[in-house]
Amino acid sequence: MRNLVLGSLSVTGLTDINSFSLPVKTLFPSFDDKILNEKEALDPKVISNGLIHLTIRSWLLRQFGQNILIDCCVGAHKNRPNHPNWHKRDGKDWLKALIKEGLRPEDIDIVMCTHLHADHVGWNTKLENGRWVPTFPNARYICGKQEYKHWSNTYKKSDRHGSFQDSVLPIVEKGQMEFVQDEWELAEGLITQLTPGHTPGHLSLKSKEGAFFCGDIIHSPLQLRYPELSTAFCSDPILARSSREKVLLEISETGSYLIPAHFADPGWTKIKKSRFGYKQIK
Repeated sequence: MRNLVLGSLSVTGLTDINSFSLPVKTLFPSFDDKILNEKEALDPKVISNGLIHLTIRSWLLRQFGQNILIDCCVGAHKNRPNHPNWHKRDGKDWLKALIKEGLRPEDIDIVMCTHLHADHVGWNTKLENGRWVPTFPNARYICGKQEYKHWSNTYKKSDRHGSFQDSVLPIVEKGQMEFVQDEWELAEGLITQLTPGHTPGHLSLKSKEGAFFCGDIIHSPLQLRYPELSTAFCSDPILARSSREKVLLEISETGSYLIPAHFADPGWTKIKKSRFGYKQIK
């Protein structure tokens, strides 16, 4: 199932990296792997041999003639020596996925950044004549006001990938970035929701059609079973847990689709409460 259609809204995943793996305790330092033996087995596509498996993708939304991207993955030609899977990639698969949908970068109307981590802003820019320029020349780029303020004040010390400089500042300098707050209408029926913790100003996007694009509030189905798990990359793990638990409860009660950035294909799921946290509904 390549497209999810909900009323007037069409949702398509554009995959940048289909699968990459890292030790589960690198991502979730507080995880005790002994508890895996006490409950139902998890899909090996989620976790196996002590490794957690993730996908990196953007979400393409089409509605009322508008083309909207949520998050822009790792991108191409970015200098990311701390992460070999992300370093100096050609990014052709992501571009092919966009073209397969009949679109060019010039056709994108809005780009929303749920937050400003390197694996969510890479395709914001492309390398052109030795300079980073907006990949989507006709788009309005959207970022949380609180999120941008945090990174603009701290990136020189805390941005270990350099993504703020090569994938965010060039957009701001071009005057294409807008800074928004909680409950801002991105487009008809698409409302931002502040979900802090993973980063200070993390924004999710809620659709009246029954979809909740939650960025990195949750990285893996492992956190459905254990919502208390926050990642090593969360700026405030306790606040991240609170945001995640509120979102999961809301989604389970409303029957909306949970649509994170890093779940395996198709990338979206419905959930329900179970005796072990939450369970995906096929």
